[in-house]
Amino acid sequence: MLPPVPGNYAEIQAVKGKLLFRRLPRTGSADTKSPIVFFDFTEREEKPVLEDAAGFEVTADGKKMLVSFQNRFAILEIKSPQKFEKPIATADMEAPIDPRAEWKQIFEDVFRFQRDYFYDAGMHGVDWAAMKIRYGKLLQDAVTRWDVDFIIGEFIGELNASHTYYGGGEKENPPTRNVGMLGIDWELAGAYRVKAIVRGGPWDTGARAPLDEPGVNVKQGEYILQVNGVTIDTKQDPYAAFQGLGNKTVLLTVNSKPTLDGARQVLARTIASEVELRYRAWIEERRQIVDKATNGKVGYIYVQSTGVDAQNELVKQFMGQWKKDGLIIDERWNGGGQIPDRFIELLNRPILAYWAVRDGASWQWPPVAHRGAQVMLINGWSGSGGDAFPTYFKQAAIGPVIGTRTWGGLIGISGAPLLVDGGNVTVPTFRMYDPKGTWFREGHGVEPDIEVVDDPSQLARGTDPQLARAIKEVQDRIAKMPKAPTRPAPEKRVPKGGGE
Repeated sequence: MLPPVPGNYAEIQAVKGKLLFRRLPRTGSADTKSPIVFFDFTEREEKPVLEDAAGFEVTADGKKMLVSFQNRFAILEIKSPQKFEKPIATADMEAPIDPRAEWKQIFEDVFRFQRDYFYDAGMHGVDWAAMKIRYGKLLQDAVTRWDVDFIIGEFIGELNASHTYYGGGEKENPPTRNVGMLGIDWELAGAYRVKAIVRGGPWDTGARAPLDEPGVNVKQGEYILQVNGVTIDTKQDPYAAFQGLGNKTVLLTVNSKPTLDGARQVLARTIASEVELRYRAWIEERRQIVDKATNGKVGYIYVQSTGVDAQNELVKQFMGQWKKDGLIIDERWNGGGQIPDRFIELLNRPILAYWAVRDGASWQWPPVAHRGAQVMLINGWSGSGGDAFPTYFKQAAIGPVIGTRTWGGLIGISGAPLLVDGGNVTVPTFRMYDPKGTWFREGHGVEPDIEVVDDPSQLARGTDPQLARAIKEVQDRIAKMPKAPTRPAPEKRVPKGGGE
């Protein structure tokens, strides 16, 4: 343990005989400075380098450092004390690059990252050095960074592991242009009109269609004839009139008929993506299907990933439905994220006691815990954390898993250094095996207890056979469940020997 006082530290970097770091202000402190200091291992004391900085990076030889302060940069020696003097003129800086030399370094780093960080030192039985020679020869035929990406993908694919991704880097990407959206379904009837306004649950304020905002007077069935005074061309997609208008306020010309006669103008602020809105509408549609089919006895919870977003959504949806007799946990198309142990802890929370009170119903303990039947839906697009979730669900014997076999990718990632041109490659650093010492079936996935094929044609027509089977199964399990305990008859707590 080093003697510097406890505090908030950043950019801890070691050089010969010294440990450099930047001390950040304590939370709530009036101090705003972040000094760079080092601890001298020879003199066994802390010495200041710079009284304030936004960050620093030590050079490869450990003799100097690049310091940033107020959006300027300077190169300073690592000694005490220093002043932020002679900032670098960065406006005209250029770095000549030899692409082929850089590609060679990138490939070399990809080889090293996998060799040094892959969870299995035996590299799944692959002769990794031989693979480097084989695929390295292809670099001489690479013409673009996209070619290098292809070679990297084939190279790391030899490991036969999930989570071997690559991307980024110095590429020529064309400029993008957003499109303004109104959160509606369009239909063509002489002119474009609003077929439907997309809505999530009435309780859900996370996403709202622009035409559903207060004060925007546009109804289903009305025509949108112009955008900012320009007539919408019915020979083109209606979104052609909204190019470059994402997240902007637009003036819409609206009428109850496909002509400008008697039309009115309405202001609305568009959104650049309808993904979140339509996603929430999809969840609400299925929640309503379950609610109607079970007379409100069964809840529906959709878990889109195992990341922070899904943790928030799971808790929110669970809190609104945990008192129901049954729950359908839908994790189809789960994109993964973190390891979902907390998900299982929430769903599988045992009721330990009931507390009788004089007035009102008894309290259960823990206060929030579901005692009813549960089933889970999975499919082939559930992967990574979406593989772990049904695995733990089955291990905990919470209920049956319904659908089709999951993706099968639980050789996971925990971060890897960036490549020299800003590109990235992932290195699978850990793999799951169960308490019995058996590997998770990588590349195979989790088998359902009840197989129901998800037919895309039926889904497109609004029929969800997997959800229908889940509704039947959870209802059957509810019918077989023992009833909740009733409050015992009052006890007479008369002391031994009588009493008054």
